[in-house]
Amino acid sequence: MCGIAGFFPGPNGYKNLDHKKYLLKMSEAIIHRGPNDSGTWFDEETGIGLAHQRLSIIDTSDAGHQPMDSSSGNFRIVFNGEVYNHIEIRKEIESIANVNWKSTSDTETILEAFEIWGIENAINKFVGMFAIAVWSHKEHSLYLIRDRLGEKPLYYGWQNDVFLFGSELKSLYAHPSFENKLSRKNIALFMRYSYVPDPYSIFENTYKLPPASLIKLKLGSEDQMNRSLPDPVFYWNLKDAFKNGKNNIITDPCEVVEGLKEELLNATKIQSRSDVPLGAFLSGGIDSSTIVALLQDQSTKPIKTYTIGFENKEYDEAGVAAEIANVLGTDHTEHYVSHSEILDVIPKLAGLYDEPFADSSQIPTYIVSKLASSEVKVSLSGDAGDELFGGYNRYLKAPSMYNYLKPIPHSLRTAVGKSLD
Repeated sequence: MCGIAGFFPGPNGYKNLDHKKYLLKMSEAIIHRGPNDSGTWFDEETGIGLAHQRLSIIDTSDAGHQPMDSSSGNFRIVFNGEVYNHIEIRKEIESIANVNWKSTSDTETILEAFEIWGIENAINKFVGMFAIAVWSHKEHSLYLIRDRLGEKPLYYGWQNDVFLFGSELKSLYAHPSFENKLSRKNIALFMRYSYVPDPYSIFENTYKLPPASLIKLKLGSEDQMNRSLPDPVFYWNLKDAFKNGKNNIITDPCEVVEGLKEELLNATKIQSRSDVPLGAFLSGGIDSSTIVALLQDQSTKPIKTYTIGFENKEYDEAGVAAEIANVLGTDHTEHYVSHSEILDVIPKLAGLYDEPFADSSQIPTYIVSKLASSEVKVSLSGDAGDELFGGYNRYLKAPSMYNYLKPIPHSLRTAVGKSLD
């Protein structure tokens, strides 16, 4: 992962603070996200500042340095994430324009896509996970953009007379304008959901950009003059994707299975594009096992897999993961976590996650990521696979539970369900 940060001036300008100094502090606050390279850009005329911390994955040379300019000089970008289909987008660009590419990075591909199709049209072509901040010199506008499912974080908001944004809250509160006031309303949301849902954050006047959306701030606009936030513009939503999919329903079970396999193979193929060592987490569940099987199927050598085990056998899946790794022929590493190791992680959680997040999986996720990072820079996981493919025990129990509920009138079930909401 990389990290981005920056600011946009309020109506009273930016001359009262040494913004170059604080832009660097905002960047340094997230150095853990990208230790390979860093860059900042501050425009004296407009007061716009962009900062980037780089974890080099695609084109590890200096040619991938950010902030990066587009070929015309109109767009300047800082970008966290990866556009997996950037090679295909490059080919499409080359079919309609003569581009003198300076790198093989997906960052440059994004910029040239913006040049040709415009920002909103271009992002509809991107397949990937990303948080993007891009400044348009011609429009005098700052765009913040987040990927379809919100895999990459992006916080933003007006703090006093400065609009701040960043991949983590750490960047925002590295700036002296940040007021550091907890939101009682959003603490209540955390107590209800065990996390703070977007568009809110744990701090007042600070928000998460919703998935599949963008905002635009223009110099001289009412939003700048009034220190107000523009409404997010959504470029995609799951409901429409589902409705469109209903028009292409496949009824042949064999065709469904083959089609799903092909989609999963293509997804793992483009997501494993990397100029650095790549591995995968393997828990033994249906989610990570599926990903590892697909990766190994496309690799000529054993892929590196990582598992953590627990002394408590009720939660330990390391044995199952080892069996799957043996069947698939992966280069497998397992690590059994001790009680003391778990206790050592707990004091770090507030710094790791920035705001409250009440999910016990955060501890093993940190430990397995640390384990993998000793050998690889990129690791695929099976997050959401259990939800898609019925990997939890509750899915197996659901039919029998439904048989007990069937005699209860539907209206009564609905009323009880609403009362629990």
